[in-house]
Amino acid sequence: MNITFLGTGTSHGVPQIDCMIQDHARCRKGVCVESGKDPRHHRTRSSVLVECDGLSLLIDASLDFRQQALREKIKRIDALLITHGHADHIGGIPDLRSYTKERTDPLPVFGSPESIDIIHKSYGYIFDPGAFAGGGITKLRTNEVTGAFFIAGIRVDPVPVCHGSLEGCYGYRIGKLAYIPDLKSIDDDSLSLCRGVDLLVLNCLRDEREHVSHLILPQSMELAEKIAPKQCLFIHMCHDIHYGIDGKKLLPWMAFSYDGLRVTI
Repeated sequence: MNITFLGTGTSHGVPQIDCMIQDHARCRKGVCVESGKDPRHHRTRSSVLVECDGLSLLIDASLDFRQQALREKIKRIDALLITHGHADHIGGIPDLRSYTKERTDPLPVFGSPESIDIIHKSYGYIFDPGAFAGGGITKLRTNEVTGAFFIAGIRVDPVPVCHGSLEGCYGYRIGKLAYIPDLKSIDDDSLSLCRGVDLLVLNCLRDEREHVSHLILPQSMELAEKIAPKQCLFIHMCHDIHYGIDGKKLLPWMAFSYDGLRVTI
């Protein structure tokens, strides 16, 4: 299984527009400034591509999907898995039209009932042939999932998590990979679904200061230790995470991901 980190940033991305407007006054560690020096500090919105048994599975279609696809030269997508319906995770759906125009069948999309409902409401024209004239339309077939499902023989387990007040937020387990980009808390059943993985990809918004819907670094590290994977890579990071400064706080089997990182398990 090959995993490509298409984006590793939070909903703002890094550098943040806020810091440019305010001359980086809000960038607590200078990460937005350093993005010009260290390319790892340039983070597009979070998404990964999982290549397994000849299939290319996209987890979330971020607002930055177009530039991610061009950068990584993505030739094919066989299915889309949606973690939740926030804009930074579904905003790239219109750009998937380039991957569906030659398909004989619509691209299958999987997500919680709540996420699928948000997609239908956000992109109603996709599902109503008479509502849009001219231009390309992404061809999708949505699938509501509430338990384990299979994509061409590959088992996928949704991992329900709490992400603030949003209902229907999932992580996913695929083989020895567990991917959870947005969460504040997780129950014992979902925790059990993640145990025994080789790679855990886990939300880590910032180094300190509590957040209502995301884990921060100490909480992310604590949860990672409970799951105890062989390796943990943190994702969905804002401009407070500094590879040099915060990297020293991590255990040897933990690291911060970055855009373009490729991992094989």
